[in-house]
Amino acid sequence: MTKNEKQLWEKISQFNFNDEDNDFKFSDRLARENNWSLDYAKKVIEEYKKFLFLCCITTTGVTPSDQVDQAWHLHLTYTKSYWKDLCKNTLEKEIHHNPTKGGTSEATKFDSFYSKTKEDYRKIFKAEPSLEIWPNNEKRFSEIHFKRINTARNWIIKKPTREQKSIFYTLIVSLSSLFLIQASNQNTNSIPTIIIIIAVALILYLARNGKNNRNGSSGCSSGCSTGCSTDSGHSGCSGDGGCSSGCGGCGGGD
Repeated sequence: MTKNEKQLWEKISQFNFNDEDNDFKFSDRLARENNWSLDYAKKVIEEYKKFLFLCCITTTGVTPSDQVDQAWHLHLTYTKSYWKDLCKNTLEKEIHHNPTKGGTSEATKFDSFYSKTKEDYRKIFKAEPSLEIWPNNEKRFSEIHFKRINTARNWIIKKPTREQKSIFYTLIVSLSSLFLIQASNQNTNSIPTIIIIIAVALILYLARNGKNNRNGSSGCSSGCSTGCSTDSGHSGCSGDGGCSSGCGGCGGGD
């Protein structure tokens, strides 16, 4: 780091997101809204600080992990803390958040940005980004199908894994086969019906797996990836000066 970058990082690292006068603090809200433990939410906040620093010193694109992005989203709702305390008084630069435009080119761009972000992270902080907060690219851009749910009125049941579904459908076929054997000994007229039921179950299973595979491969082009670019027309975070300033130069020279 340059001298000015070190000074900037010191200011960011000391930035306090929690208003100590509040009983329900920023970290509490981040944990609650994402169903995280408080300790994990605090870890995400520390990684969000690192992301902000990378946003300021980069001359290319920066894309956060989804976890870091959730901290960013929430911080933007604390308008005074974000725009005045952080951007104006700490970074001395506005960092704007713009959703992806979607499409293949955007997906490719942000995949590249995310790889570069982790590369810069290693170089600047001399450490490996934690996989529990900075997952690999495939997971980052495929696990993006989130909905706002009122948990007071709705149950949230985890979907079975592919292995669990395989076991379930194998069980159905096995039970149907046993029923088929028993039925064949008693009533041969029921055999065609049972065969049809088994065939439909297998077709639905194969179709479901095929749909899941397609969703996994195209997730990054339709999700809500964010980033930091030197062109204010791009998605993510950008400096208020457009392509002339981007996210770089926040700390200045030596």
